[in-house]
Amino acid sequence: MFYFLAILWLVRSTKASLFWFYLWQLKEYHIGRFLDHFNTYKGKKLVFNTLNIVKVVLLLIFIPYPVLVFFLAIFIYIFEALKTGWDIFRRKLKKPILTKKTAFLVAADLLVEFSILVLLLIYVDNIRWFAFWLLLFDVLMPVIVSLVVLIFQPAAVFLRNRIIQKAKAKRKRFANLLVIGVTGSYGKTSTKDFLAGILSAKYKVLKTKEHQNSEVGVSQCILNDLTEDHEVFVCEMGAYNVGGIKLLCDITLPKIGVLTGINEQHMATFGSQENIIKAKYELIESLPPDGLAFFNAKNAYCVWLYKKTKVKKFLYGQEAEFLGQENILGAAAVARELGVAGDIISGFLEKSDKMPGIKIRNGINGLVVLDSTYSANPDGVLANLEYLKSFPGKKIIIMPCLIELGQASEAVHLTIGQKIAEVCDLAIIITGDRFREIKEGAGKKALFLEKSLDIFERIQNFCDKGDVILLQSRVPKELMKLLIR
Repeated sequence: MFYFLAILWLVRSTKASLFWFYLWQLKEYHIGRFLDHFNTYKGKKLVFNTLNIVKVVLLLIFIPYPVLVFFLAIFIYIFEALKTGWDIFRRKLKKPILTKKTAFLVAADLLVEFSILVLLLIYVDNIRWFAFWLLLFDVLMPVIVSLVVLIFQPAAVFLRNRIIQKAKAKRKRFANLLVIGVTGSYGKTSTKDFLAGILSAKYKVLKTKEHQNSEVGVSQCILNDLTEDHEVFVCEMGAYNVGGIKLLCDITLPKIGVLTGINEQHMATFGSQENIIKAKYELIESLPPDGLAFFNAKNAYCVWLYKKTKVKKFLYGQEAEFLGQENILGAAAVARELGVAGDIISGFLEKSDKMPGIKIRNGINGLVVLDSTYSANPDGVLANLEYLKSFPGKKIIIMPCLIELGQASEAVHLTIGQKIAEVCDLAIIITGDRFREIKEGAGKKALFLEKSLDIFERIQNFCDKGDVILLQSRVPKELMKLLIR
């Protein structure tokens, strides 16, 4: 019975630890972002869910009812082991992307789990107490995984710094390389992609890949992809703390900086709006005296920073007809200064008349699905809602509440709710963090639904052929499979 219970526990604990490593990786091993997740609706459910509460209750009543706790523990572990097998069969097991770092951390955690089992099997000779200790380690699993991450963090930082130093050394060897840094709270990826596309007509261009905007990602791009043939490097730069953009500039040595816009995104990790502004402006401050700085004219913070900038500077996007179009116009402005012919830029602009960052997909039953599930920030949501307004038929948005907005979260979600009231016929909100504020702004149009099948049923009953659904930010893959042909 000891070994049977141990195997069941190992199965469920391995599944749980993989999930917690997945979450740490999702938050880029940033402790502030990881902890802030537990302020969200989904984060709270990870701790205060029914199964966890039952386990805590069983631990509390163990002394008076050891037999009851033992049999319930067996039932729970059989259920969890079967659920793990079912999730594996359906390919729904949440696990981190395999890298050298995650492989090492998972191996270290499995060693910890195995050591716990061995020690319990050696020193605990009462099966009921054996079940008690297993339940206790279940409840503590998030802490155990987090300790594994944090214990090895100094080694990870050492390796990270080595990668950065190698990238710096390689970058310095390319004296004639023109580096264009692109940063902002939103619009970075679209602007980077548009700019790289236009410049490719005249130059040999390297750009950072998707989700490759951190110091390690940018360094790996330089080490793995940069060659003597490249003339221009378009580098997306992201950060969660003051000093992060400065570090990226030290690595890449940009001569041109593009500031796409500033809002409240990631205020929870930056601490204040002032820190966000300071961090984004680090790109402009890092430019050489003969550098060029480009600012989004549609963003008040950018206009303010433009006025205080001393190097040669430009405002772009004044003629944008809808929110988000300035990303294309910003790319065009930089390309124009770099000598790309006007007809090439015009031709590219003509091909880029759709909303940046949105893929138009065919939905079930003749529905039109606007896929903007890459990421979300306040300005991006508002821009996408404005774009949604241009479509005929009923208009629906499906989205979670936004995260990492800190003290600005309440006001931001109220504004989004008001925009929903203006544009949409229905808004399905899939997380509850700030549903109250969205509901206050959107009124009866806002509906809170979590389960994909419930959302799908509501869509089927509400929509007709030709209606448009905007999928904003992270929505369940199961729902996307149901809605998109």
